Amino acid sequence: MSEAVTDHRAAAPAHLNMAVLTVSDTRDLATDTSGALIITLAEAAGHRVLERAIVPDEPAHMTPLLASWSARDEVHAILVTGGTGISARDQTYETVTALLTKPLPGFGELFRILSYAQIGPACLLSRAVGGLCGRTVLLAMPGSRAAVELAMTKIILPELPHLVREARKH
Repeated sequence: MSEAVTDHRAAAPAHLNMAVLTVSDTRDLATDTSGALIITLAEAAGHRVLERAIVPDEPAHMTPLLASWSARDEVHAILVTGGTGISARDQTYETVTALLTKPLPGFGELFRILSYAQIGPACLLSRAVGGLCGRTVLLAMPGSRAAVELAMTKIILPELPHLVREARKH
């Protein structure tokens, strides 16, 4: 890792405020194991989850909530799980992409590279996507627990403070 990246990470905030959205037509708080895993991993890393919601896979439910959360200055990042596949009901990618003011193509690309090592070419079915919605980091990952664990441990938690630092710079 370069010295510049190390310096930027060192200057990044250690504790972030997050919102977690699960996109599912069938899950509730008792059965949302992927959303619960995001919260467990985030809190273990010292971050706070300010909001959590579960909504159906419909833009009319996702868009106002994501826009509302991203407009709150105290919310540094929004993590979304579910609805990133290719079935007719999967609309998270389109919804999130429409809200991004600065896409981060590397998030989805890196997720699929790492996912390939676990599931092979089936990683093509994932439409993990991320970027900035204003000054808020917005990252959407698949709904499986394995995908959430991969994204959180290998990409999101190691780099999120740095992303937030850069997103909030003037």
